[in-house]
Amino acid sequence: MEQDTKTTSQMESTNLITQLPTTNVTVTAPQVAVVVFLLKQNKVLLGRRRSSVGNSTFALAGGNLEFGESFEECAAREVKEETGLDIAEIELLTVTNNVFLEAPKPLHYVTVFMRAVPADLDQVPQNIEPEKCDGWDWYAWDDLPKPLFWPLEKMVNSGFNPFPN
Repeated sequence: MEQDTKTTSQMESTNLITQLPTTNVTVTAPQVAVVVFLLKQNKVLLGRRRSSVGNSTFALAGGNLEFGESFEECAAREVKEETGLDIAEIELLTVTNNVFLEAPKPLHYVTVFMRAVPADLDQVPQNIEPEKCDGWDWYAWDDLPKPLFWPLEKMVNSGFNPFPN
């Protein structure tokens, strides 16, 4: 079931963009992030961010799309780099448009949400990038930790469910 977050995201982004100060602000081109709902039974893998954007919030594994990379390749690479896990059954779920004004500098991300499962259910997530994340754990979808990273929180609050029907 596809969620229609595009209209809400576009309206919110438009509203946020109009609030940008007009002096001494460097605005960069939008970037593309690929994030992964890594699912195991009724749980999703989340890590607590250590970043100037969304510090101490819980977020999905993911990162910037590299030149020439497919969404699936980026999803597999980012999950492996951040958690050490290999993933399978990678598929596109949805795309959102996110503008961050409260960061040290304004950021605009087009976020590609993917779904995957561990290639081996016995794999244990590792914290490979401790400078970017406090650690990874599996959380029940109906009992997610707080606070969630803003784009993920918007998805959850809209009723989005990453689990197949």
